[in-house]
Amino acid sequence: MISDVLRRLELGSVPVATPTGRLVGASGVLLESIGCALHTGQRCRIETASGAWLDAQVVGFREDVSYLMPFKSPEGLATGARVLPQLEHEELRIGPSWLGRIVNGLGEPVDGRGRLDGEHVLEPQPPRVNPLRKKPVREPLDVGVRAINGVLTLGKGQRVGLMAGSGVGKSVLLGLITRNTRADVIVVGLIGERGREVREFVDLSLGEEGLKRAVVVVAPADESPLMRLRATELCHSIAVYFRDQGLDVLLLVDSLTRYAMARREVALALGEPPATRGYPPSVFTLMPQLIETAGNGENERGSMSAIYTVLAEGDDQQDPVVDTARAILDGHIVLTRELAERGHYPAIDILKSISRCMALVTTPEHQRAARRLTALVARYEQVRELLPLGAYVQGSDPETDRAVELYPRIEAFLHQGTREAAPLAETVARLEELMA
Repeated sequence: MISDVLRRLELGSVPVATPTGRLVGASGVLLESIGCALHTGQRCRIETASGAWLDAQVVGFREDVSYLMPFKSPEGLATGARVLPQLEHEELRIGPSWLGRIVNGLGEPVDGRGRLDGEHVLEPQPPRVNPLRKKPVREPLDVGVRAINGVLTLGKGQRVGLMAGSGVGKSVLLGLITRNTRADVIVVGLIGERGREVREFVDLSLGEEGLKRAVVVVAPADESPLMRLRATELCHSIAVYFRDQGLDVLLLVDSLTRYAMARREVALALGEPPATRGYPPSVFTLMPQLIETAGNGENERGSMSAIYTVLAEGDDQQDPVVDTARAILDGHIVLTRELAERGHYPAIDILKSISRCMALVTTPEHQRAARRLTALVARYEQVRELLPLGAYVQGSDPETDRAVELYPRIEAFLHQGTREAAPLAETVARLEELMA
């Protein structure tokens, strides 16, 4: 009798029919399906003409039409193709075995070293922390870059942007920070950049030793916008997991602009009207939601610092993505083409940059020396163009005279080679000696 009951229960769990939709439209990366109720965010599989299956996600709907977006190139699709909703999808599981691995936006390994596994379920969306429960920024973060450690000191749990136009050195500076930052785990998101740079970053910026404590999430420029979005969210979820394990985590995202562009592609495909320079309003709503998942958590142990590169199109610092990032991040480091053309590396303009957490993690002596150096650089910039012409006369202003006299030593202090490390303690001592 018991066996009969169990048999009836087993039969009752078998679905009488599998809900199936039909593909009725494909325009660019946006697909249209009817005949099956789907909810936003749900995963689906679409049958191609060759009999293979293409993974997609529901991104919107209008009346009885569901809008899907594929994770990979939508090739071989035909009208009337079957659309099967995934009622349950395989959960990503994460653990220490993820360290040293390279994955795509779906968490699938792309380094040819076998499947990944772990003890804990990885949340598909990075969780948010109550702002009143977040651990405050109390300790400095040593990034090994003299201009940042000395004048724009960062803290553990701070989120900062590297802002510059194309070809000014954002990625090179990111590599320098990656090699020199003291962190237990480094999570790198290479989002929407050139595919060539992925191998270069892994081999040259991380290296064999650096890769052992890193997880790299890649979604190059030729990936679908949905995959670029998933990759950005995934690297945040990975960083949150290791932070909550009590480790000091550094999250590097290159770049936040490509994430915003992917959001724009999805929103425009769904018919959302463009607002600011072609960006729909939802882009500027969703960017803060992503960035707020970074930073410290509720636990006293563990931290999560984040550095985002932000592309200023046409070197315009009023670009809408740059302006939004500057408003919601805890600081911004501006790289200028003028300094890069003068051979000054890293091309950090300390007059246009700021660290909003520096006062929380530095001593009063360090802060005074940094303010003094910034004031002298500002004085020098006022007369820099007059010096080659001989139009500046010494003695008219003692403070400007001091700036002109010290500037070669200040420039040498701010300059740093691409393979040179500048520890925080050594940098602060040198800065205070220079400004004494």
